[in-house]
Amino acid sequence: MVKYVLKIAKRTKGLRIALILAFLLMPTSLKGQDPQFSQFYANPLYLAPSFAGLTEGSRIGTNYRNQWPQLPGNFITYTFSYDHNFDAFNSGAGVLLMRDQAGSGNLSTTNIGVQYSYDFAINNFWRVRPGIHFLYNQRSIDFERLLFNDQIRPGGNLPSSIEIPPLSKVYSVDFSASAMAYSESYWFGFTLDNLLRPNQSFYDFDGDEFDVARKPVKISIFGGTKFVREGRLIRPLAESLQLAFLYRNQGSYNQLDLGMYWYKNPLVLGVWYRGIPGISSGGGSDAAIFLVGYKIDQFNIGYSYDFSVSRLIGSTGGAHEISITFSWSSVRIPRKPTMVPCPEF
Repeated sequence: MVKYVLKIAKRTKGLRIALILAFLLMPTSLKGQDPQFSQFYANPLYLAPSFAGLTEGSRIGTNYRNQWPQLPGNFITYTFSYDHNFDAFNSGAGVLLMRDQAGSGNLSTTNIGVQYSYDFAINNFWRVRPGIHFLYNQRSIDFERLLFNDQIRPGGNLPSSIEIPPLSKVYSVDFSASAMAYSESYWFGFTLDNLLRPNQSFYDFDGDEFDVARKPVKISIFGGTKFVREGRLIRPLAESLQLAFLYRNQGSYNQLDLGMYWYKNPLVLGVWYRGIPGISSGGGSDAAIFLVGYKIDQFNIGYSYDFSVSRLIGSTGGAHEISITFSWSSVRIPRKPTMVPCPEF
């Protein structure tokens, strides 16, 4: 039903009204996911707190994502992070700020959190790195920008609705945990987000039986391997090929990103597929992702584009994403052989 309403919207240019009708016609409750990034390794603290301090010193990074720019209520997400490696304590710590804004009603989520990770060896080849993340959430909406069905009239929309205005902002705390095992060529890990299942409802009810807006736990599983072709005397630039994946489950939604990175100093190229073929609900084909990046010793910048391959192809404009990372150390030391070999985009 929603698909046909969107077709009508495209023909009549009445996208906002059509989306409202689509919501009213949906037979089940609405569900959503946490914000996601295609360049998930370029946003390591968002992927897993185990990555906090996984540098030779300090690192600062920012990420920007504009999803579905052809729609009037597109999704814009950005993050800012800082982390530092305390080598003497085999530990790392970081700070992560995230803001996500979606829809014509400016539905916004802002959170800030602190992270800690600890690194230890289990044998001569493998190391394990658990991590934790405590964060504070703020969720807000501009009720005046919303349009309800009782406001729609043939002669023009009414200025107000009989709908009860909700709270403009809600606050909560949350907790995440992760663990990662890695060697010089392989890495595997998982993250559990939203472990406290914070309430996102803008309405203040008495009793948990009305509380249906608790955020579901998100499970992320990631990993990969790295192949290196060392440089020679007449060909000093080394090349690497990295295969990696990220699987996510949140509520009824399942998603798998599978792809590869090719690196030859200073150029990085990547191609990805997002989706689980054969799954029509909470999965299926979503997007093909293409990445180009520039990487030198201390500075990385990358751009990626999500090309929709689902039924939304041609209607949303895909997604644009930019990542920038800068790292530095007060002491000039060579890269440790025990550093995680995962990509930086």
